[in-house]
Amino acid sequence: MNKINMERVVRRSLKAVGQYKFHRGHAAEATQVLRFLEKKNGRADPVNLKLADTYAHDVFGDAKYAPWLRVYAAFTGTFKEGWIPDNYYGSVVVPSMKGGYGKISDLKPMSRAIFGGEAFPDLAYFANGLFFTDRHVVVPEEELERVVFRQSEKVVFKLDGSAQGKGIHFFDRTSFDRKLIKSLGNGVIQKFIVQHPVLAAFASKSVATLRFTTVVDDFGRISLRACFLRIGRARDTHIKVEDEVCVPVNLMTGELAREGFLSDWGATEEHPDSKVKFAGVKIPAFDDCVDTVLQLHGKIPFARCIGWDITVDADSKVQVMEWNGEHNDVKFSEATQGPCFSDLRWELLNAGAL
Repeated sequence: MNKINMERVVRRSLKAVGQYKFHRGHAAEATQVLRFLEKKNGRADPVNLKLADTYAHDVFGDAKYAPWLRVYAAFTGTFKEGWIPDNYYGSVVVPSMKGGYGKISDLKPMSRAIFGGEAFPDLAYFANGLFFTDRHVVVPEEELERVVFRQSEKVVFKLDGSAQGKGIHFFDRTSFDRKLIKSLGNGVIQKFIVQHPVLAAFASKSVATLRFTTVVDDFGRISLRACFLRIGRARDTHIKVEDEVCVPVNLMTGELAREGFLSDWGATEEHPDSKVKFAGVKIPAFDDCVDTVLQLHGKIPFARCIGWDITVDADSKVQVMEWNGEHNDVKFSEATQGPCFSDLRWELLNAGAL
């Protein structure tokens, strides 16, 4: 076997190992969620579970896509054709519908370059040894603090690729340390957002964010498919995936659902710390939020499904915290609002991709 063929064999082997670990991890997570749901609500209807297994095999071509379909069925108490398993989304839809374009979202300093406008709260960037303004002009290190604190008394530094509440650091004028930022790596410095009182009522320390999911269909039309509010806990300075509370949002009215869900998928009608109820609460400036994400997606339609993390500040202005063009997690939306993508024929995509 020559060197070129050997390299191909190695690459295929590594890809197979990656696929196995990816789907095994999703199966373990889904199984854990299903156990919790059954412990709380009783055994799931075996008819619905059987439908999930059959649908995974017949529609998606493999039983490895059944676990999340089983969760959706147990969660809703029924089975709905058109659901997309989260591991199918990650292994098939993401590479087929986004390619390398979605990966750009990991590079925080690129956001303003792509989208322009004032929707992002970016103040400065650190990339490859240099600091830049939000307009991508190099800033001498000794002038950085003046640039950063010109508009805000508190700032947030987010590393490239940061997600799930990791890679986030807070600074004020006293604690600001550019040497520390340089040691952490490339990323963005954003102003700390004072959130709208409606959102702050749930948890005042962390900024609540709305996760909007938008898609580009085969005719180039951009539409909103899902939305839920992510809220932190009272003790946290920012939202952490292991502690977050997620509440579905009505796409037409912007109103919160009666029930939100904890990280273990347990239902609650109020925030566990503040005891503020979800029912009857309407997201401020919701229509502006929707208009913003639809317009922004139009500037990078090559990534055909994007998750947007949006908040509304104390002045009712929309602020785009970040965008996720890779695996932007569809399982919560599918379970609570789905099927969200049934008209897009994603089930027909090549199931051999990862």
